[in-house]
Amino acid sequence: MAEDIFYWLALSLTPGLGSILIKRLLDRFKTPEAVFRAPLKELLKIEGLGEKVASEIQKGPLEKVVERELSLLEEMGGKIVTLKDDDYPKRLEDIYDPPALLYLRGELRREDELAVAIVGSRKTSPYGRWITEKIGEDLARHGVTVISGMARGIDSVAHKGALQGGGRTIAVLGCGVDVIYPSENRNLFYQIIEHGAILSEFPIGSPPEGGHFPRRNRIISGLSIGVVIVQASGESGSLITAGYALEQGREVFAVPGNVGAEGSRGTNQLIKEGAKLVESSEDILEEILPQWRREGETVQKAETPVPDLTEEEKILYRLLGETPLHIDAIIRESQLDPGNVSSLLLNLELKGLISQWPGKCFSKKM
Repeated sequence: MAEDIFYWLALSLTPGLGSILIKRLLDRFKTPEAVFRAPLKELLKIEGLGEKVASEIQKGPLEKVVERELSLLEEMGGKIVTLKDDDYPKRLEDIYDPPALLYLRGELRREDELAVAIVGSRKTSPYGRWITEKIGEDLARHGVTVISGMARGIDSVAHKGALQGGGRTIAVLGCGVDVIYPSENRNLFYQIIEHGAILSEFPIGSPPEGGHFPRRNRIISGLSIGVVIVQASGESGSLITAGYALEQGREVFAVPGNVGAEGSRGTNQLIKEGAKLVESSEDILEEILPQWRREGETVQKAETPVPDLTEEEKILYRLLGETPLHIDAIIRESQLDPGNVSSLLLNLELKGLISQWPGKCFSKKM
């Protein structure tokens, strides 16, 4: 595996090679090592691969550069995930130009396939920060991983909301995974590593250059079922993410803003063009959860014995099935004290036996 990683990294660090060319090379030669062993005439048959880049490949791996990269990554407790690894995000793998490899700090989990991206302006209003934090927190409480770019403003607030909701969050950087940008996000950076993942396709030490951010935006949308835009001007980079989302077949959501405010022009225009208007997390969940079920992408959990329940908890647990049931129906059918039912349902949820759905509905966790 270490040798495989060496060649994957060597290929990604070869001057002139981007994600699309690497994908074409792998489609033809199957492994990165085989690419380096390929004859020049075979390399030149690859669409878009000119003599200059083919010559760079022919020189072979940049051994010292690759070994230094691997050493630095090991020192910071990171790893590399390649397109062929089982833990490479399945949703991202399916886009047109997936990164050949990702630098990772933290952990990717199967449950992160149920993910929503939240992005927006670096210049925020109190309203923008409030609604972003609330949506991020609510999504996290429903088991949805929140994806963003850890930029100032909406991105950072989205990550913080997910952490406050006790959920997972993933930051996709436009720089190396060792570069904390902006610098004031140092504490947030390490919290994300602890409760999710930091990802980048850029080599270690890469600075946050302007050209990196449009490229990283395709990863943000690619990891997600849908993208939520909060506070975006008509020229906002967040609209690039929305564009990628549409190309990738993702849902696009937008939080409306004040008419005439510059920071609302982008989001309001998206709504005019067909993006789903978002007032709360329920507007997002009612779109993505049916899609999630259709795809069969359920999170598999190890079977555990049912813990001891009180008599009242047993009554509620027996009432619930796979189909979500509204709390009013639960109260009516259980004939328990309405003031006590919410507390009992919370206990069952904390014990991992039931799930809460939008609109105060509950189902047995299958």
